[in-house]
Amino acid sequence: MRKLIQGRLSVFKFESFRKYKDIAHFITTKEGWVSGNKPRFTGDQEADYFGFRKELAVSCESKGTKFIFPRQTHSDRVEVVTSGTETTTIADTDALITNEPGLFICVQTADCVPILLFDPQQKVVAAIHAGWRGTVSKIAEKTIQQMTEKFGCQPTDIVAGIGPSIHMHAYEVGPEVVEAVEANFSNSPALLKPSLNEGRAYFDLWEANQTVLIESGIPEENIEVMGLCSFEHAGLFYSARRDGADTGRMVSGIRLV
Repeated sequence: MRKLIQGRLSVFKFESFRKYKDIAHFITTKEGWVSGNKPRFTGDQEADYFGFRKELAVSCESKGTKFIFPRQTHSDRVEVVTSGTETTTIADTDALITNEPGLFICVQTADCVPILLFDPQQKVVAAIHAGWRGTVSKIAEKTIQQMTEKFGCQPTDIVAGIGPSIHMHAYEVGPEVVEAVEANFSNSPALLKPSLNEGRAYFDLWEANQTVLIESGIPEENIEVMGLCSFEHAGLFYSARRDGADTGRMVSGIRLV
């Protein structure tokens, strides 16, 4: 993990991705935005996000690059996008895949888990948004399955990065989430720490998504967990749990060069 200035924006990058010259990637922070202090990248009105998308493109020095975002709904829906994709916002979707250079596929988060994937053999990238619903429905596994089925990827070749999101110590969840975790993860005791509040627990989203990636066939040594909590680092990251749902969003994006 390293932090740097890219254009006006302060961004993080995964150390494990640095050796690959055929991809570009970034994870934005709160720092550097001039269009407002609550950046958003999808919405009902283009005016709500156009300025932020423009800033992102300028800071990434990505003239001619197409930025594509899912309109996230905490689903387990995965879409493949191409240069022929007509829209830059994919409805009711939480993960994007492409094998075409020049498409910056992105997800936005403010406590949920952003996951970036790269297969250096087949030249395929993916961006995933995994809140608790996406985590328990194993959207990362479904993304890897599509990479395998549609592009011939081997999970053992894939490199993964888990970005900043809320960590276990700040993420108390209720009975609905506890039951879903117990039903979908054989290692649920390791993912849930009991709370003093009856029926509630603290949920480790990082470990849960790492579990999904490993069970999908990605070697543990190919997975980098950034290890920064969006709730705890108030100066760096937006957090819906800390600041309310209308707060800004970080962007995690990846493209083939």
